[in-house]
Amino acid sequence: MEKKTHIAVLPSPGFSHLVPIIEFSKRFIHLHPDFHVTCIIPTLGSPPTSSKAYLRSLPSNIHPIFLPPINEDAIPKDVYVGTRIQLTVTKSLPSLLDALKTLTSEAPLAAIVVDPFSFQVLDFAKELNILSFMYFPASAMTLSFFLYCPKLDHQIPGEFRDSAQPIQFPGCVPLHGSDLPDPVQDRSSHVYKEFVERSRRLCLIDGILVNSFVEMEEGPVRALEEGAGRGGGNPQVYPVGPITRTGSNQNDSDSDSDSDFCVRWLDRQPCDSVLYVSFGSGGTLSQHQINELAFGLEMSEKRFLWVVRAPSNSVNAAYLGSSTNEDPLQFLPEGFLERTKEQGLVIPSWAPQIPILSHSSTAAFLSHCGWNSVLESIQHGVPLISWPLFAEQRMNAFMLTNVLKVGLRPKVNNDGIVERDEIAKVIRSLMEGEESKEIKRKMKVLRESAITAVKEDGSSTKTMSEVAQKWKIFSGLFF
Repeated sequence: MEKKTHIAVLPSPGFSHLVPIIEFSKRFIHLHPDFHVTCIIPTLGSPPTSSKAYLRSLPSNIHPIFLPPINEDAIPKDVYVGTRIQLTVTKSLPSLLDALKTLTSEAPLAAIVVDPFSFQVLDFAKELNILSFMYFPASAMTLSFFLYCPKLDHQIPGEFRDSAQPIQFPGCVPLHGSDLPDPVQDRSSHVYKEFVERSRRLCLIDGILVNSFVEMEEGPVRALEEGAGRGGGNPQVYPVGPITRTGSNQNDSDSDSDSDFCVRWLDRQPCDSVLYVSFGSGGTLSQHQINELAFGLEMSEKRFLWVVRAPSNSVNAAYLGSSTNEDPLQFLPEGFLERTKEQGLVIPSWAPQIPILSHSSTAAFLSHCGWNSVLESIQHGVPLISWPLFAEQRMNAFMLTNVLKVGLRPKVNNDGIVERDEIAKVIRSLMEGEESKEIKRKMKVLRESAITAVKEDGSSTKTMSEVAQKWKIFSGLFF
């Protein structure tokens, strides 16, 4: 029997970081079953139930290993969420190295694949004589900015958000500095300095796998390819997307009943009539914004399915599983549920996103614009209302509304609130009228491109084979 080529993948802490790299692994193994993948998982505190449940369904040639958890008291709670993730990875490095050494002694590794927050692990690749790759679970546009950021650091004085001119980087439509990712919004912070340093170090790795596809982001992808060629100094970039979860997106033992309940409700609604509202696995709104959203949904007179979380003044309060146990429904405006009982369905905390997006009754998606949700919406041809909260989500929202033009973005007032009148107006614009028709047409074309990219002869499938061949050749040369 042919010996399998062995690779290791390393997510950073958090369910939303674990899923992208595991879904890449599942897709890769499906196409290339002669590989074996070991997933080494750092955690902040005990591994969440959602992660353990998700990992139980893996194919036999993907093997997960949880590292000893980092004590939650060892990581400051009042810092940027990316810093918490980074510190967790840093404190996990000794046990990560031990795990890698054990693996190489048992079955030699061809490559390490990490996500952006685990980039420090790439230093171990040289020590262990294996290839170093990054799985970038975001857009090619975001990656282009990520790689170009050190040059912008020298070119633009002051804060990016204060720049009089739109920010330009290779292959992308210029955008306002305020739409750049959170880590670069304060250039005096250590978060910014770490971001730039991480960007500089990426030129030393062997390749970057980006969860996008040429047909959607031709400009950024071509620019990234040119940056890797002719001595451009960037690593080779491989667009391998769209890679998303399939099935019901189960994340707990009650998800079957929750999924059935949502689908049964959708079954009773007219075709193409429901707005799905969700801010992802970690997004949260303030009490004021919850009130405005509730009244905006009611005023729109459109059917809706809304996933509600308890309010927080932090937009990412639930990101590392630190959400409150309070009942989210108690924070809705008085009488809202009674007044809208024929118009909408409100679900606390979680809903099965894939079955909802794939349902014929779903017409639009009000989303935080996390990249997983963006790709899932595109794969099911559902236009978007872009409501970014944190990380690179504003950049994703810009792409959707200004470049791809498959969604609308509500205006925010001077206090950072989207008001009820604006919410109702945008919902109506996306779900009816001439503007809606053109957005739906463009989303349909984009959906077909996404389907084509992952077919047997599709662009992303061919790229995945190129990566597999590179890893096999390296494995054969050294082991």
